[in-house]
Amino acid sequence: MRLLVTILLFLFAIRLLGATTDALAPFLQRNLRRVVVGDAPALGASWFASYVLANGSIVAALSLSLFSSHLIVQSQLFLMIIGSRLGAAAIVIFIGTFDYLNEELDSLRESVSLGLLAFLLTHSIYLPVLVLGYLSMPVVQTTVSVERTPIATGAAPPDVFSALTGGLIDVLGAGVAFIVAILCIFLSMRLFDRILKSLDKQRLRRRYLSRLKNKWASFFLGLVITGLTTSVAFSLGVIVPLYNRGHVKRNEIIPYILGANIGTLVDTLIIAVALDTPVGVMTVVLLLSIGLLVTLLTLVLYPLYTPFIDAMQNEIVGTKLYFIGFLLTLLVVPLLLIVLG
Repeated sequence: MRLLVTILLFLFAIRLLGATTDALAPFLQRNLRRVVVGDAPALGASWFASYVLANGSIVAALSLSLFSSHLIVQSQLFLMIIGSRLGAAAIVIFIGTFDYLNEELDSLRESVSLGLLAFLLTHSIYLPVLVLGYLSMPVVQTTVSVERTPIATGAAPPDVFSALTGGLIDVLGAGVAFIVAILCIFLSMRLFDRILKSLDKQRLRRRYLSRLKNKWASFFLGLVITGLTTSVAFSLGVIVPLYNRGHVKRNEIIPYILGANIGTLVDTLIIAVALDTPVGVMTVVLLLSIGLLVTLLTLVLYPLYTPFIDAMQNEIVGTKLYFIGFLLTLLVVPLLLIVLG
């Protein structure tokens, strides 16, 4: 019952977000033009917004909603979803850094170890995906006119969600309803995480621990568990305690995180379907497909890939000065994309 209520709340929140974005389209368009004046600013805006909201999935949902309301174009949607993943990957590093500054952990390396690993893995996949996907965008843009051209089949019958969202916008106003939509998405994700916490993680660990020794099985587990639960927090929560206690080796957890990085796009795909935006769905599928191909290539080249990741991580945390510079780039790069784009 709790699961059903959570799913309905999530779907309602997504539909409300789409309806309020439509209602606020003139206001959003005026203000978006000040920030998102091209593709690079779109990437930077979503990247930095992930820091502000501390949640990449919310930013991806907002991006799809903006596209559904015709406020951004397809290439900007693609880049904004990428930006949401790049920004979300850095949040754990900031949290680890705060722990170190508050003296909750003894060493900088310990405080940011897993977060930095996840960050490097995410960026090593999504930066090539960004380039490959952006270059292939003209091919998939040929179907945009299909979505944007209305089909004269008569008015669609109203559904329960449409009636609820319309009534809420009438009562609260579009601006307040927009905030309510964001809060409902946050709430539904929190409720879903609570449901997942009630699952027997120990059983999952016992059942699949031995399979992590194979990189392909480890990758598949990360992909499937994250895709089915639509929660990276849960899928990593299953494996991270084992890694922290030395039961899982670094070379075993890397393919698992790579799989989770692809599986986390499933919730974005669900949002695109819920918003009834075919081109949005196609854009997410394009992102998933290229991401999967790039990840499979890294697994084929695994003996070369892991030393590269290790060298990058050791270099970043080698000295505090390097690490401070690294943190500054995480803040400066998205801002530069916005300002200079």
